[in-house]
Amino acid sequence: MPATLRDVAARADVSVRTVSNVVSGYTHVSERMRQRVLAAIDELDYRPNPAARTLRTGRTGMLALIVPEIDVPYFSALARDVITAAAELDYRVMIDQTGHDHERERELLTGDDRTMLFDGILFSPLVTQAELLEMDSTTRIPLVLLGEHQFDGRFDHVAIDNVQAAHDAVAHLLARGHTRIAAIGAQPLEPYATPQQRTAGYEQALREAGLEVDPDYARAAAHYSRADGYTAATELLRLDPRPDAIFCFSDLLAMGAMRAVFDAGLSVPDDVAIIGIDDIEEGRYSRPSLSSVSLDTAFISEQAVARIAARIDDPDVEPEQIVAPHTLHVRESSGG
Repeated sequence: MPATLRDVAARADVSVRTVSNVVSGYTHVSERMRQRVLAAIDELDYRPNPAARTLRTGRTGMLALIVPEIDVPYFSALARDVITAAAELDYRVMIDQTGHDHERERELLTGDDRTMLFDGILFSPLVTQAELLEMDSTTRIPLVLLGEHQFDGRFDHVAIDNVQAAHDAVAHLLARGHTRIAAIGAQPLEPYATPQQRTAGYEQALREAGLEVDPDYARAAAHYSRADGYTAATELLRLDPRPDAIFCFSDLLAMGAMRAVFDAGLSVPDDVAIIGIDDIEEGRYSRPSLSSVSLDTAFISEQAVARIAARIDDPDVEPEQIVAPHTLHVRESSGG
């Protein structure tokens, strides 16, 4: 039979409460006593009962990570790094996705039956803002927001400076001498912050260079996929004059755009330079390799998990607004 708390207590010659305090991470236990209990745990191969711990502490040791699409490389990388950061603090992570569905986001955010399973939620919303504005941050499950919405400061928020990231990508193309720079990824009919902010950064860089923003060079993308990038780039290449560079709002869009350039009998970067955002592994090993703006998912994950752990320990801790760094990686697709 598996060892119990009583077995460990008997082996260590301490009380059951002392063993429970050590297992729960209670700080007011002497180091000598802690080592004695840990030695007994190792000898007996004791495994704490998660259900019992939940009843005793009111915590499950579980976090929820909610993202729009788990198969998008950025969110896959984010999930990997969140799991790694959470493990450092002895948390496990369950992942769910919303599929760009507002009702799904609302359900996952406000569904008490689901949230009771978790000590806290790391939430990357696309469209759910009204529910967040209506929520009382002192009475809900601990919540850390990820992403680019402009929230009201009541919740911890780890964000990306999308405007500056897009600006840096376009400024790099301008510095290479390109003047007919197109953009793929706008979503004018959707309230998503990411495309709006990346559009703003693209236009800002052009205006700073003294160039007019040509609406013919802007193409929407329903999804940040290779297929949408291919379709949009194919349309752009029919223009006269055609773009001499394309800024894509994601690396997947850029991968599709590069294929469209090749299928048109043109060369990247000699005829059309291309740059994306996300710095996915596929782009680093493509031919040509893809220039991209890297978003620091490790930093985002570490900060988000640290904030949720702090809020779980102290629900009244002041919320923080944290902006993650980004890095421009120049590779072959833009002449690097």
